[in-house]
Amino acid sequence: MIAVQLHEREPGIQAFAIGWPGVPPKGTPDPQILEWIATNNCFLITNNRVRMPGHLRDYLKTGKHIPGIFITPFPLYIGSLIEELILLWGASLPSEFQDQIIYLPLGR
Repeated sequence: MIAVQLHEREPGIQAFAIGWPGVPPKGTPDPQILEWIATNNCFLITNNRVRMPGHLRDYLKTGKHIPGIFITPFPLYIGSLIEELILLWGASLPSEFQDQIIYLPLGR
């Protein structure tokens, strides 16, 4: 699981997974997840490259903002993904990805 491995590799990263206590349950509609990440100042890591861009566009039209969304590749190479997320976490400014979708891996 990405959240667990991120925290194990970099304890300074606060990571959650859908379905954990205090986090929206599995099956929560995407617009509600966007609201949750905005309220809790969290990035979203997802592989939902089909519907998420439209949901984000609709969300931003309401005048609200999110910290950012990272869309993962498929198939998912978890080790490479964890490394890239840790690099982004350490080398980015807090608002650098606000209201954006970033497709991972970068530069490929």
